[in-house]
Amino acid sequence: MAGNRKKTIIISLVILLVSVVIGGGIWFFTAPSAEAKAAEVGSTSTQSPLKMSAYYIVLPEPFIFNVSGKERDRVVQIKVQLMVRGEQNEALAKKHVPLVESVLLQTFAAATVEQLRQPQGREQLRQQALTTVQATMNKMTNMPVVERVLFTGFVMQ
Repeated sequence: MAGNRKKTIIISLVILLVSVVIGGGIWFFTAPSAEAKAAEVGSTSTQSPLKMSAYYIVLPEPFIFNVSGKERDRVVQIKVQLMVRGEQNEALAKKHVPLVESVLLQTFAAATVEQLRQPQGREQLRQQALTTVQATMNKMTNMPVVERVLFTGFVMQ
């Protein structure tokens, strides 16, 4: 009995040792190298803009302004959101919301009723707003920060 018991213990220990060696070998060959980990960490800060998460910044109040027309003046209300990529750009855009609102109001106030009646005129205004916001953010942060200006509400009376 004692001999059988010793054999069982030895066989169990050998099986355990072989299992540990096989598991260690699998881990060694499948684990990413230190170079790969360093490259992965470096790539998160230099990801292309389209691979970074999109964040939407809702401007707190809608823009309400008068526009002049041939027949009569109109009141326009536009709700705006800014699309940015990455947490860093989100923080920068939120920090400069008052400046962005000021620039957008100036851009919107230059529009005419005839321009805002047409879909292509509203798209042109949106593009103009994006260009203006990006230029302003470039001056403040040396980066355009905002990828898109979105009109989420548009009413003209």
